[in-house]
Amino acid sequence: MQDKALKTPIQTRYNQRALKDRMARYFVASGGISVIIAILLIFFYLLYVVIPMFGSAEITEGATYATPGEGKTIHLGLEEQGTIGVRFTDHGHVIFFNTDSGSIVRDESLDLPANISSISSNLDLVVLGLENGSALAVQYKFDLSYPDDVRTLTPRLEFPLGQDLLVLDESSQALTQIVIQLNEDGAGLAATTSDKRLVSARYTREESFISEEITTELTSNSELALENTIRSIALTPTLDHLYASTDKTLTDFSLDENGFDGEKTKYYFKHEITQLKLLLGGSSLMVGLANGEVQQWMSVRKDNGRELTFIRNFHANEHKNAQPVTSIATEQQRKGFAVADSKGDITLYYSTSQRTLANINTAKSSIENMAWSARAQNLLVSDNKNQLHLYKVHNEYPEVSWDVLWGKIWYEGYDEADYIWQSSASTNEFEPKFSLMPLAFGTIKAAFYAMIFAIPIAILGAIFTAQFMAPRMRQTVKPAIEIMEALPTVILGFLAGLWLAPYVETHLAGIFALLLILPAGFIFCAWLWRFVPNKSLLEGWEAMILIPVVLFLIWLSMILSSPIETLFFDGDLRMHLSNEWGLNYDQRNALVVGLIMGFAVIPTIFSIAEDALFSVPQHLVRGSLALGATRWQTMTSVVLPAASPGIFSAIMMGFGRAVGETMIVLMATGNTPLMDMSIFQGMRTLAANLAVEVPEAEVFSTHYRVLFLAALILFLFTFVFNTLAEIIRHRLRQRYSGL
Repeated sequence: MQDKALKTPIQTRYNQRALKDRMARYFVASGGISVIIAILLIFFYLLYVVIPMFGSAEITEGATYATPGEGKTIHLGLEEQGTIGVRFTDHGHVIFFNTDSGSIVRDESLDLPANISSISSNLDLVVLGLENGSALAVQYKFDLSYPDDVRTLTPRLEFPLGQDLLVLDESSQALTQIVIQLNEDGAGLAATTSDKRLVSARYTREESFISEEITTELTSNSELALENTIRSIALTPTLDHLYASTDKTLTDFSLDENGFDGEKTKYYFKHEITQLKLLLGGSSLMVGLANGEVQQWMSVRKDNGRELTFIRNFHANEHKNAQPVTSIATEQQRKGFAVADSKGDITLYYSTSQRTLANINTAKSSIENMAWSARAQNLLVSDNKNQLHLYKVHNEYPEVSWDVLWGKIWYEGYDEADYIWQSSASTNEFEPKFSLMPLAFGTIKAAFYAMIFAIPIAILGAIFTAQFMAPRMRQTVKPAIEIMEALPTVILGFLAGLWLAPYVETHLAGIFALLLILPAGFIFCAWLWRFVPNKSLLEGWEAMILIPVVLFLIWLSMILSSPIETLFFDGDLRMHLSNEWGLNYDQRNALVVGLIMGFAVIPTIFSIAEDALFSVPQHLVRGSLALGATRWQTMTSVVLPAASPGIFSAIMMGFGRAVGETMIVLMATGNTPLMDMSIFQGMRTLAANLAVEVPEAEVFSTHYRVLFLAALILFLFTFVFNTLAEIIRHRLRQRYSGL
């Protein structure tokens, strides 16, 4: 009975311990599963945001009806949301109508003294060329109001250059082609006449503060005789170039403040030119050809000045049944455009990504006019059968493609194709540039230079601490280095940007001298160590003795910085690097990032590597020493192979820390998305770019989704890299498990 009474408390304690063990096991397992689920949820949320960006564009016909009103349609327009359309007729009428039904909202006559011979538009600005050589600029507007909480649009016409006709050709010849560009100061017009002449004029405009009456004054005009009939013309917004096409020739006429300056350049095409159209911003000229092809040309800086250059083409084919381009309509807020041909095919393209987005043909007849709404959600089309077609377009992210994200793209304003990240600018005509290559390159570059600095110091320090340092000193050094890991990176970045970067700039020669002076000083100290008596008493405390030596050598290198620059580099090493070697020096560069981020990564690598080295069984070390091996032979042949899985894990953990670092690279790199491996240039990393731009990005915009794609890439990169590292570590452990 007494034994049974004794067994009962023991059995009770055993059961309680078993219960606690099971509960702990379940808690640990549930915690691990929760971590995996959280990671998967992050992954799938990133995919949820990113995937819509790669969806296809869609175009569907919303309505078809006979052209409202009388007369032939010579121009079409749409209000911002596509609910009201406007058509200009050859009889001088401006007809506003509902796009869903075709019912007329307003019909206004311009009461022109002569017939219309040509027409052109620039967004909502329309210029009419008349048979008597005069022109009229008309702008259609829509006043928005909400009576009874109902969105109501009231169309009206404005005359930005006044209601009086502008005499463009004093010979009173019919204007067969006409273009206009309007800015705050005035306007520029150019036209071709029926007797084969080019005429141009510049006007200044003033608006009365009292009567709001607009007065227009001619500042310059000129004309130029032509040999051939011009089919189409286009005038740049800066009024410095006029492009004109004949059958197979494109001519670039240079203009100055007084008109034509006599310079012109001709470009020859294999097929006839049918259409000319400037993209948003006026930097790119779209050339439509008789074989259905559309080419993009841009003004590019060459050795002998700027020159119109072919960039890319769309819908190139050599089929016998290819239909000529009859109309090109460019989007009002992006670099997309629609192309129609004589067969009725309408194709949507995006210039920069060179994507063919969508295609439709419901008219089955030649398309004569097209117009986009401001948001590019509606496309209004008229054909040669007096029919109007309204198309609904879903095309949210046309500017994204594989080439845009990872390839070299030739953007407007650049002299060649390049990898460029520039998500915003101050102009409305700006085109976002979303190449992820500079960000990925900057991420690898920052981690590379940080690891070059951190790995030797951390690994060699871990070797000495684990195998050679005195135990009492190790008990102080190891916790002190591990505490360094708790330093906030924002503080390190602050110090790097405001103190270290300027200091390195003024002591650049000393920094490089330190790379020579420090090893030489160590070798000299090792030579002197031979003459120290009773060295056994100091065994394991060598690092303590070297601390003042290291500080002295660093101080000496910084003191010698200015004399070295004066003696070898004419007093300025940075200028010497630029003039002699072509290396530009930015104050916040990879050198600064390598130093400060290496300092932040050292504790991670050191701690894990030191634990791995210190955990090598001592019987292996004693056995090696007993067989006659030296301490260093034992280290290289026994300890390092046995600890190699842990050392490899330490390096991978440090690399992962460097790749994901945000605040240091944000504050110490200059955030310049450049692809330059120079240690004297800055960079921008994926993590820093996310920290800077995500708070400013419009939710679910292309910019927003591309940033989430960058986050997904960083996530996948870390996952794949860590997985490979774990596989390699596992194989190393299997290989050296027999030691």
